[in-house]
Amino acid sequence: MSDSAKAPGGKGIALTDRQRIAWLRLIRSDNVGPVTFRDLINHVGSAETALEMLPELSRRGGSTRAIRIATVAEAERELATAARCGARFVGIGEPDYPAALRQIDGAPPLLAVKGHAATGTTPALGIVGARNASISGAKFAAMLARDVGRAGYAIISGLARGIDTAAHRASLDTGTIAVLAGGIDMPYPPENVPLLDEITNGQGLAISEMPFGWEPRARDFPRRNRLIAGVALGLAVVEAASRSGSLITARYAADFGRLVFAVPGSPLDPRCHGTNGLLKEGAVVTTEARDILEALAPLSRIDLFDQPQAREAEETDVGAETLRMTPPPGERERETIVDALGPTPVDIDDIIRHTGFSASAVYLVLLELDLASRLHRHPGGRVSIDPLG
Repeated sequence: MSDSAKAPGGKGIALTDRQRIAWLRLIRSDNVGPVTFRDLINHVGSAETALEMLPELSRRGGSTRAIRIATVAEAERELATAARCGARFVGIGEPDYPAALRQIDGAPPLLAVKGHAATGTTPALGIVGARNASISGAKFAAMLARDVGRAGYAIISGLARGIDTAAHRASLDTGTIAVLAGGIDMPYPPENVPLLDEITNGQGLAISEMPFGWEPRARDFPRRNRLIAGVALGLAVVEAASRSGSLITARYAADFGRLVFAVPGSPLDPRCHGTNGLLKEGAVVTTEARDILEALAPLSRIDLFDQPQAREAEETDVGAETLRMTPPPGERERETIVDALGPTPVDIDDIIRHTGFSASAVYLVLLELDLASRLHRHPGGRVSIDPLG
C-alpha cells in the first residue's frame, strides 16, 4: 500500500463459534434490526441472553403474539451455506469488519463476506453513477478507479451496469468491493456474475447484510447504497439523473459525514442533471483523481475509526451483569414514556428530559416497543409511535 492511504482496520475481538451462531440467530429473528440488535447487546451483554429475553421484552412492549426467534438449526444451515459458497460472517467488533462502517447508525451487526478479507479494512472510495452510462462517463469512472486504487484505496460500488461495472473492472488488480442488494449467492444483474467471480477470486471482496438465498427486491437497493456510503471515506458520483439511486447514495454519504465528489457534465445530458445538482449543493468538483486523493489524504492517514458499536460482554463484566439484574421499569414509568410518544418523531434525549426517568429506563421501554412492532425509527435517532386504536 502506498503512503496515500493507510488501513485503519485490523482492530477488534473475534467472536467464538457459539457467539457467531447466537448473533446470527438474533439478527434473523423477528423485529430485530441493526439498531435493536445493538441496543439488546448493550443492555443485556450478549446475544444468547438477548435471545432468552426476547419473548418477555416483546410481551412488555404490548405484543399480542409470540415473537419468532431464529433457531440454532436455521443459523447453522446458513453458516453451512456460506461455507459452501466460500463465504463467512464477520461481526461488527471483529478485525475484518470495515472500520468506517462501524461508526454509522444502524451498521449491520453481521456482514456476509467473500473474497480477499484485507480489502474490507482498506480505506475505500465509493464510485457510483448511471446504469446507462455514456462511453466517456464509463471511461472517466474507470480512470478514477484505476488512479485512486493505485494510491492504495479500495474501490467500492454496487455491481450494477454502467458506472459501477467500469469502476469494479478498473480496480480488480488493486482491490475492489462489490456490495450486493441480495444474498451473496444471489448477485444482480446476472450478466455481472462473471465479474463478481473475478472480484472474489482476486484482490476483491463481496459483502452483503442480507440472508443467503435472498433475491434482491427494489426496496433492498437503497440498503445496499447505504452500505456503499458507510464503508467509503468518500463517494464519487459520475453521471446521475435527477432521480436516481446514485443520489440516494450521495445523501447517505453526506449524512454520514463522508466527502461527496461529483463529476460535472453537460447541462443538456439528463444523466448529468443529478451530478450537476450535487455540485450546486457543495460537492467537490472532480475532474481528475488528484481532486479526490488530496481531499481524502487527511482522513485516511488518521485512525478515525476506533470503537465498534456492539460488544459481547465477558463473563466477568460487572457492568453487563448489573444491567441484566436491573429490574424493568414499572407500569407507571412505562405508561409515562409511552404517553410521551406520538406520531411526530422526537429525539430520545428529549424523552429522557421530558419524563425525568433514567436513560436506561427509557431505552429499555423503547426496546420493548420496538420488539412489539410498535416503534418507528427515523433518521437522526428519532422515534415515534402510532397511537393505539
